[in-house]
Amino acid sequence: MPQEPQQTDFQLVRVKSTWCRIKKGEALSNDEDEITLSEAKIYGVQGFRDFKSLRLRDNLEYNDSKPCFLILARGECISEGGISWIIEAPIYFCYKVVETYNILEPSNTTLLWGHITDPQQIELATASKRKLRRFIVIDEVVDKLYGSKVREYFEENNVQHKILALPTTEETKSMDLVLNILHEVQNFSLDRRTEPIIAIGGGVCLDIVGLAASLYRRRTPYIRVPTTLLSYVDASVGAKNGVNFLQCKNKLGGYTPPVASFLDRSFIQSIPRRHISNGLGEILKMALMKHKGLFDLLKNHGKYLLDTKFQSCNGFADHRDAALQTTRIAIETMLEELAPNLWEDDLDRLVDFGHLISPELEMRVLPSLMHGEAVNVDMAFMTYVAHARGLLDAEEKEQILQCMQGLELPVWHSGCSWALIQRALRERLKHSGGQPRMPLPTGLGVADIFNDTSEETLERAYELWVKDCRTVLEEELQSQGDGPAPGLTCSPL
Repeated sequence: MPQEPQQTDFQLVRVKSTWCRIKKGEALSNDEDEITLSEAKIYGVQGFRDFKSLRLRDNLEYNDSKPCFLILARGECISEGGISWIIEAPIYFCYKVVETYNILEPSNTTLLWGHITDPQQIELATASKRKLRRFIVIDEVVDKLYGSKVREYFEENNVQHKILALPTTEETKSMDLVLNILHEVQNFSLDRRTEPIIAIGGGVCLDIVGLAASLYRRRTPYIRVPTTLLSYVDASVGAKNGVNFLQCKNKLGGYTPPVASFLDRSFIQSIPRRHISNGLGEILKMALMKHKGLFDLLKNHGKYLLDTKFQSCNGFADHRDAALQTTRIAIETMLEELAPNLWEDDLDRLVDFGHLISPELEMRVLPSLMHGEAVNVDMAFMTYVAHARGLLDAEEKEQILQCMQGLELPVWHSGCSWALIQRALRERLKHSGGQPRMPLPTGLGVADIFNDTSEETLERAYELWVKDCRTVLEEELQSQGDGPAPGLTCSPL
């Protein structure tokens, strides 16, 4: 008769400089100042064949999506009587998202010390006689606008620095650009613990630099400084980074958050109006998914936000600083969804609203649509899907579409064919565990995730969407002369 597996649980402790394991519950040394207890655990198991059944038998949570490492003796299948070690090692990240203003003023030390969380470390760093060094990657368009101020900032603060200006666009978002950065980082010889790389630019720049930093010496700290509205509320606050590969959006990447993101709305005043609308697409996503108050802000103050480019203006009491309210709510709701699921272990994500079809559409029509615009086209179609399912009534559907138009966002694109939608949803199934996991609004500011939307419902929604949106777009394009985004033609699909 086979012998039952035997399990021993160990805790990991560091005594002085050495980590060792002790049996769970075993007494520690009295010299507690010299001992560090880790949250990591090792389960030593003898004589089992099946890893999954072992964990179930021993009341250990079995979850295929939960990060876990299994080290096998001899690197092969374990035979009865063998030994295996199961390691549970929690990975801890702490990063800051900080609002600031005039970050490039030499007297503002946020770029120098703002990423440090421990007051004692700040005191040691500021007292150190060692010269500060920083490697900065800046988008070349941003460099033309702010490059002289960036150089002046580091010169005034006596910081040895290297500034690398690069063309960071969806078309150049590739491993080639990442390797370019890494060659320059290597030549600069930065300290991978105390000299964070700084990325200044839009979402593409932040993504590329994040991936480069995560690869250099396996993880080098980096700082994000977003200069567009889209990156301010989206790319800057999460952990993801990546590049495009084989004409697929963000096919290569990882989950390494920055040590800090510094948010300065003054950058946004220098970007074109269309870029403001582009960022509003991601803000509207969060409003539709989980915050009716944010939706109302966008509906009532959208034109004002576009006109003022998200700058806080005195003398407009009726708007009660809508820019500050809007960005803060957008960031807070985004963090609520991202923080518990940084590694996307749970594939049911409300923040994927607008991202089921848009990756395929955006890459297919480059450079016709910007990211937030492609997301909005996706959201507009999904609004029709929600209506076709009976989740939204006609009035709610119209309110959403009117809000989108008020934000000068496209609600349809000639490239978004029925064939493209089908292809995008098939691709979605491949990387979502075989389920569509389709976030849909169930009201204004509330949503749920659905796996049972029939193809007949999708096609019916598509036909109504095309019929309605063509009419609206024809009227808008005739009245405006040139539309808010190139490619919004009304030619037959």
